[in-house]
Amino acid sequence: METQIDFLQWLEPDMALKVLMSLDDSADLIRASAVSRYWQKIVISNGLSKQLFVKRYPQLANISSVIELSHNSENAGDDPPGDVMERVVGKRDHRAYSSLFRAITVFPQTYCISRAVSASSTDNYPEESIALTLDPREKVLYRDLYWSSKGSDDPETPEILIYKLTSNLCVITEINLHPFQASFQLDSPIYSSRFVRFRLGHPKCWKEMDYNFMEEGKCANDKFIWTYTSEVFPVAQENRLQRFQLPEPVVCVGGYLQIELLGRVQKQAADAKYYICVAHVQAIGRQLSPAFCVEFSEPSNAITLKYDAEEFVRIMYHVSNRQIDSLSPSMLPVEHHRHLALANLQDFMMLDAALDDDFQEHEWVDDDDELDYDEIDPIFII
Repeated sequence: METQIDFLQWLEPDMALKVLMSLDDSADLIRASAVSRYWQKIVISNGLSKQLFVKRYPQLANISSVIELSHNSENAGDDPPGDVMERVVGKRDHRAYSSLFRAITVFPQTYCISRAVSASSTDNYPEESIALTLDPREKVLYRDLYWSSKGSDDPETPEILIYKLTSNLCVITEINLHPFQASFQLDSPIYSSRFVRFRLGHPKCWKEMDYNFMEEGKCANDKFIWTYTSEVFPVAQENRLQRFQLPEPVVCVGGYLQIELLGRVQKQAADAKYYICVAHVQAIGRQLSPAFCVEFSEPSNAITLKYDAEEFVRIMYHVSNRQIDSLSPSMLPVEHHRHLALANLQDFMMLDAALDDDFQEHEWVDDDDELDYDEIDPIFII
């Protein structure tokens, strides 16, 4: 029988560590940790899984601890002492970061916006509220669905839209924006911005998120810490869904998205002021909950990563058996009209399932029916 030699064991420990640290792909590091107990010991004791993960996704650099949730109360007990505890923590962190890497790459893509939070200005609330940008349709009862800024004499005046995502830990790959065309105005002008930029982050104080910024007409931008800022993308003055692919998938720790609309191109004839109007917004990515979530400790804002191994295995089982499908590329056609087509009904139902509990009730009406808008918000009517 041929003798097999583990070459890392022939090296000095520092050199063996340097060899494994040269791996630049989390999947390779995971495979390396499975080669032998010695290799696994080097990977786990030096926290290489977290180091490599943070190198690729720097938004996770501020995670200070990991908790592995247990569904078995019999496993609860006193922590083991000394070096035993250190090994237990090392293995737990390795499992969590290895599983998180897998989730980021294979969990199904979905629509990741839960609700609107605030706009820097709104011309007419609630008729032109930011909340209407989450409805995939063009009209409800012949009424256009869109958000409009207030008018400005300065075409450089920016606007900011803020949205809450479906989970406080998401991976965002693209953000889509549909400028609004005012077909009820002469020449049907399109009120797009010239450029757009995106930010992802978390609140400075979570208690302040109970405040209704939309109703009070206040911008919540100063209430957040933005941990990621994208490049500036040009926006076409066209009535279509425009897709903005991020250069790399971005992990959003905290669950909030900012859309910064830069520059104005269209004046309104009635008052000769510049406006920006948005018909629809999408954020596409992977929702990592309930397998993973983060918890912030105030006032220090220390971040704890919570890992539910049972949920991770359950989701991976459904993914591998194709019981969970990713959404189609868009529920909004590129063509002129924005009506929800019958073929997109499954997409709408999956979007609905991703929203908060407050968004679960819908009333089905015909466009010819009369509707009291004071009683039912049109954004939740199909």
